[in-house]
Amino acid sequence: MTIAQSKGQAAELDALNYLQRQGLSLIDQNYRCRYGEIDLIMKDGQTLVFIEVRKRQSAKFGGAIASVAYTKQQKLILTAQHFLTTLKKMPVCRFDVIGYEGSALQPVWIKDAFQLAS
Repeated sequence: MTIAQSKGQAAELDALNYLQRQGLSLIDQNYRCRYGEIDLIMKDGQTLVFIEVRKRQSAKFGGAIASVAYTKQQKLILTAQHFLTTLKKMPVCRFDVIGYEGSALQPVWIKDAFQLAS
């Protein structure tokens, strides 16, 4: 495991703990399929939330939140659609992004960061 992977896993664990303190409950972690991976899948009330966690050392190239660009969003959407095929009932869903910049301990949480294009 590289240092970056180790820091990424630590950020995911921090995000999980933070979101649980905010009242969300964990459904799945590091869900993988042929389309990609979703860091956290959680429930916020009746809403199923697909969460991408990003950690960046600096905001020099746009920062953690901005690093979830269109291409990554499309992979997350395809992966989420794959996950949804395993469910009997289609829940209300949203895509959130949790970002950590530098040594900041408090994450930036963007709810409903992007949506399916209609």
